[in-house]
Amino acid sequence: HVQLVESGGGSVQVGGSLTLSCAASGYIFSRTNKRHMAWFRQAPGKEREGVATFDSAGRVTYADSVKGRFTISKDDAKNTLDLQMNSLSLDDTAMYFCASSRPIFGPSSRATMQPADYAFWGQGTQVTVS
Repeated sequence: HVQLVESGGGSVQVGGSLTLSCAASGYIFSRTNKRHMAWFRQAPGKEREGVATFDSAGRVTYADSVKGRFTISKDDAKNTLDLQMNSLSLDDTAMYFCASSRPIFGPSSRATMQPADYAFWGQGTQVTVS
C-alpha cells in the first residue's frame, strides 16, 4: 500500500523560505522501482496546479511561476521527495501535495504536471505566506 506523507508547511513572511518533505512508504525509491514524482499545490477557489516534477530518469521540471525560486530533490536513501522554496510570495499560499505515478516500465517519458497522471497522493501540507 503506497502512502505519501507531507510535512514542513507553515506560515512564513513574504521573501521567506520553507522546505517541504514527502515521505513515501509502501515502496522504495530505487532504480528498479521507477516512478514520476511531483509537487502540486491548490489555492482556495483554484484548480490544482503542478509546481515541480522529478521524473523516473531523474529529470526535473518547474512551473514558470516558481523557476529560480523552488528546487525539487529526491533522496533515495531516505525515501523522501523535498521541495525547497525560497523568495516566497503571497501567490505561493496554497495547500501543497506530493504525488507519485504508478511504476514505469521501459523507456521513461517526461513527467507531466497533469494531476490525472499521478495515482498516489498525500494529504497535503498548508503553506501560508503573509
